[in-house]
Amino acid sequence: MYVDEMIVPDTSFADVYKDKVQEYLEKMQDDSIDLEEIDEQLCKNLNILKGASLTLGGLLFFGKRPQKTRPAFCVKAVSFIGNDISSVDYRESRDITGTIPVMYQESLAFFDRHLFRTQQGQDFNSTGILEISEVALQELMQNALTHRDYTKNSPIRIFIFDNRIEIISPGCLPNSLTIENIKLGNAVIRNNLIVSYASKLMRYRGIGSGIARALKRQPDIIFQDDREGEQFKVTIPRPPRP
Repeated sequence: MYVDEMIVPDTSFADVYKDKVQEYLEKMQDDSIDLEEIDEQLCKNLNILKGASLTLGGLLFFGKRPQKTRPAFCVKAVSFIGNDISSVDYRESRDITGTIPVMYQESLAFFDRHLFRTQQGQDFNSTGILEISEVALQELMQNALTHRDYTKNSPIRIFIFDNRIEIISPGCLPNSLTIENIKLGNAVIRNNLIVSYASKLMRYRGIGSGIARALKRQPDIIFQDDREGEQFKVTIPRPPRP
C-alpha cells in the first residue's frame, strides 16, 4: 500500500472541503458522476475517504486544515541575509500551510517576493524576468510536494540565500533511482494518490519530464541525493548582483 493511501486518524467526512472535490470532479469530466451530490460514498470512491477517515492523499488535497492533524507536512521558507544558514538575520521566515496546491502557489509567491527581476530587452513597463527560471521553480516545487517521502515527519524547506536557493525534501530518491535517471526522465511513483490528484488540480503531468524541463530552462541546477541524511536537496546558484 502507498503511504498516501493510509488513513489519517481523528479525521472524518466533516473535514472534507467539498468545493475542492467539486473542482476535481469537473476536471475529471466524467458524466457518470453527479456533481451535485458530494457525499461520503463518492469520497470513498475517489479514495479521499477510507472507512470513516480521510486518506493522507485526500487530506493533503481536499482537507479543510491538513496541518491540524499533520503539522509537519508544510513548507518552511526562509529568506536569509547573507549565505550562512546559521545567520540570525533574515528578510522573511514563514510556515506555508494548506493543501498541496495552496502550498505550491504560496511557495512560488515566496520566491517571487525574494528573487530579483531584471529588464532583459522587454518593454519598460513590464515586470521584468525573474533571475531564476520560473518554469524551473514550478517543476521543482511540484516534484518536492508530490514526490517527497511522507513517512518522514518533517517539512519541505526553502532557503533563499544571497548567492543561492535551496529546496530540501524529506526522503532520498526511492528504490534504485539515481540523479542521472531522473535527469533522463525516469520516475518511480512514491505517492500514487497524490500524483493522481495533482494531475487534475495542478499543472502536473506525471510523466517524468519535469526535471528535464527544469534543466532545459535552468542548466545550473545541482541535485544531491543525501542517503545518509535521508533528504533530497536542490541547489540553484543566484546570478551575482551588479
